[in-house]
Amino acid sequence: MDFLANENFPLFSIKLLRKAGHKVANVIKETPGAKDLDILKRAQKENLVILTFDRDYGELIYRHKYFIPCGVVYFRFNPSTPEEPAIILSKILKEGKISLLGKFTVVERVGIRQRPLHR
Repeated sequence: MDFLANENFPLFSIKLLRKAGHKVANVIKETPGAKDLDILKRAQKENLVILTFDRDYGELIYRHKYFIPCGVVYFRFNPSTPEEPAIILSKILKEGKISLLGKFTVVERVGIRQRPLHR
């Protein structure tokens, strides 16, 4: 699966996901300071699932109807270690019980919620 890691996504988690065979574009290295709308537009154009700790994407997508990416994974917790987001995401992908495509996925330590993205 191909991802676009927002600036707040830990670099160590990006490295772990790449090591596991995923393509992960890195906003902090490639386009530091990019606006959320630019990230949404890029994710839509390149069919990338956004990885973020930024809650603003939900409002931009659902309320303002801006660019709709193929998926968003919003981590709604403060990671205890830089690798924790990658470990959790890898577990989700390995289990294969849910699809991240076409969904706004909210990951919390106590569970996962999803809402459809409408293109």
